[in-house]
Amino acid sequence: MASGYGLNGGPSRCFPFWQDLLGCYVINGGEGDEGKKKCLPALEDYTECLHHTKEIVRAKRLQAAYRKAEASFPRENAPKAEEIRNLGLLGKEEESKKVLGSL
Repeated sequence: MASGYGLNGGPSRCFPFWQDLLGCYVINGGEGDEGKKKCLPALEDYTECLHHTKEIVRAKRLQAAYRKAEASFPRENAPKAEEIRNLGLLGKEEESKKVLGSL
C-alpha cells in the first residue's frame, strides 16, 4: 500500500481520500494553521480509511451492548447444570447395554 497501488495493480482503496487531503492542503496551504484546521475532516477520512479506528471502536461498543443485553435477559429454555453435566448418558447404563447388546 505504501507504493500507492492496490492489490490488483490499480490505485489503492484510500487513494481518493489521499487526493482529497492533498487538494485541501494545496487550496488552503497559504493560510498557515487556519488552513490545516480546514483540512481536519479530510485528514480524519484518510486516517479512517487506512486504520479503521472509528469502525473498530463502533464494533466493540456494539459487541459490549449485545453482551450486556444477553446477560440481562437469560434464556428461557436454558439447560440446567445437571443436564449439561450428564448429557443424557449417565444413569442410563441399562439402556446402553440394550443398545450395545443388540449390535
